[in-house]
Amino acid sequence: MSDSIGITREEALALLKEYIKNENLVKHCLASEAIMRALARKLGHDEELWGIAGLLHDLDFEETKEATSRHGVKTAQILKERGVCAEIIEAIKAHNAEGLGLERRSDFDHALAAAETVTGLIVATALVYPDKKLASVKVRSITKRMKKKDFARAVNREIIMECEQFGLSLDEFVGIGLEAMQDIHEALGL
Repeated sequence: MSDSIGITREEALALLKEYIKNENLVKHCLASEAIMRALARKLGHDEELWGIAGLLHDLDFEETKEATSRHGVKTAQILKERGVCAEIIEAIKAHNAEGLGLERRSDFDHALAAAETVTGLIVATALVYPDKKLASVKVRSITKRMKKKDFARAVNREIIMECEQFGLSLDEFVGIGLEAMQDIHEALGL
C-alpha cells in the first residue's frame, strides 16, 4: 500500500517530528490522522492514504502560520520531493483552499478540511469538563457547543459542516471524530 502512496506511516511520523516542534500541533496532526482513518473505513476509502494526509496536512504550519497564502505549498514541495502521491498533496493543499484560492472538490478534500477542523471543537469541549478527558465527552455536548459562536471562536463551523459534502450528518461525523480521538486519548493527553 505505501508503495502507491510513496511514504510509510513511520516515515510520515518522522517527517512530522522533523518539521513540527510544537507538541500541541503534533497532537492535532495525530488527531486528524485518527479521524481521517476512521472516515476512510466508514466511507470505503483507502485508510492509509487518508490517514497519511491527516498526519501531514500541517507539516509547514510552523513556517507559514503568519502567511496563510503559503500554508500547504511548502508541504506540497516537501512531499513531492519525497515521491508522495499527488492525491495526498492535492488534498493537503485543498485543506487550505481559502488561503490558496483553491476549491475543495473531492470527498477526500472535504474530509480532510472537516476532520482537521473538528479536532479543535472536540478538544475545546473536552477541556471544559472537570476531568478534561475525551472519555467524558458526548456527541451531543460537541454539537451543542458548535451552535455557540462564542465557544472555540477560531473553529470554522462552515468547514465542519462540509461533512455533508461526503454524505455524513453532523452527528455522525462528530461521533466518528470523537470515537477516533478517544481511541488515541493517551497520545493526545486527553
